[in-house]
Amino acid sequence: MRKEVRLADIAERLNVSTVTVSNALANQKGVSDELREKIKQTAAEMGYQSRSAAGVTVREILNLGVIISEKYLGDYPSFYWKVYQELTIAAREKNCVLLFEMLTHEAERTKTLPLFAHNSKIEGILVIGEIGSAYLETLLEGTSLPQIYVDFMKKEFPVSCVMTNNFYGMYQIVSHLIELGHRDIAYVGTVQANTSIMDRYFGYCKALMEAGMAINPDWVLDDRTLEGKMMEIKLPKKMPTAFACNSDLTASEVVKTLKNKGFRIPEDISVTGFDNYLYEGLCDISITTYEVNIKEMVKTALDLVLSQIQPENGNPQEMAIISGRLVEKESAGGADGLNIKNNSCERV
Repeated sequence: MRKEVRLADIAERLNVSTVTVSNALANQKGVSDELREKIKQTAAEMGYQSRSAAGVTVREILNLGVIISEKYLGDYPSFYWKVYQELTIAAREKNCVLLFEMLTHEAERTKTLPLFAHNSKIEGILVIGEIGSAYLETLLEGTSLPQIYVDFMKKEFPVSCVMTNNFYGMYQIVSHLIELGHRDIAYVGTVQANTSIMDRYFGYCKALMEAGMAINPDWVLDDRTLEGKMMEIKLPKKMPTAFACNSDLTASEVVKTLKNKGFRIPEDISVTGFDNYLYEGLCDISITTYEVNIKEMVKTALDLVLSQIQPENGNPQEMAIISGRLVEKESAGGADGLNIKNNSCERV
């Protein structure tokens, strides 16, 4: 019985990617006329037959690896789980199959490559959420596959990335609090923990400085260790009237801490988050936040990795910044008439 000719067989014969072969045979963009004609001629010579029955097109299915660090995956669905879910939906539309692997703390420490990195059918890797530079360097040196960083960047590595607009998003949130009349605003997020939290901190600083307000170091509060483990949030002795948090999860913890001290949200203190994702049941009040456009982020990430699978198109490093939007909910209110006496962390 004659062996069926695959797109990968044609790609190997011509030393191009399967994506290029697929695009050429489907008359898609990104392939020169000369190369397109050569691919079609080779396909005919090899006896390739496209399959259109049952919705199968000439575009071959591509396998992509996905890595998320264990530190981002807790006992309940996290923001990065949501990113991965949206990525699976977008991947299907682009004829891609995802192979997921959680990067354990031990694997990161020992610099152990993911199992799918040894799979010859994997054509690209997406890393969701920031991980250590030492492991990322190992991943680059241990594979020759195109890689995309999702929701972070590493300036020392020539890798394309897609990120939400962390800086402007937090700037917009804090500006909103200022418009509500707040002048004493804290930032909650361990600034050195990752680039997203740092960028959001700088957006917080810009909004305060633009309004002629000083940055009080006592109001920059840690919410996690440098390794990413969530920790108890310690309220300052002199209380602000609003807390701008680096994530909705952190905002939910701030709300609980404040309520345990007797404060009402937002009657006494306002709290905002970032990302517009929080597992149901973690907070009894809806949080004003900056919504991350996850659908556009994952679509852009896929477009980047697929474009870089085609070596004949070059491999330029790109940084895609995706804007979101302010979403007003229940946790932030006007500063007039706030009932914080003596600026104490205990409500009187």
